[in-house]
Amino acid sequence: MFMGEHHHNVDDKGRMIVPSRFREGLGATFVITRGMDECLFIYPMDEWERLESQLKSLPFTKKDARAFTRFFFSGATECELDKQGRISIPSTLRHYAGIKKECVVIGVSTRVEIWSKEQWETYFEESQESFSEIAENIVDFDF
Repeated sequence: MFMGEHHHNVDDKGRMIVPSRFREGLGATFVITRGMDECLFIYPMDEWERLESQLKSLPFTKKDARAFTRFFFSGATECELDKQGRISIPSTLRHYAGIKKECVVIGVSTRVEIWSKEQWETYFEESQESFSEIAENIVDFDF
């Protein structure tokens, strides 16, 4: 399980250090792709394969299903860590997420997300205000 928030930088070559506590869970090879809310999603291979299987079952006759799978899979890239624990984030994905230098890496249960620092701060501030209301609408247990 991935959890926590980590602040990192992307170097001039598009490389970013993956937080050490996420490396083991990601494994030797993993997938990075476009995520929701203008961030990037990173999936360990087993989780990626499970998600791929679910997406394959969507009816290709539905326009929304075709659009989503195109968007999701066209940005997907297999990655592996280098000896310093870094990944190279493709420029198309950095551009999509607005990542220039500073970024925030968060653990979200079965995936890791990478946000530009600015996007994360905006998203966090906006979501923080409605967190209790969102929880009340979707969570059915006591904290």
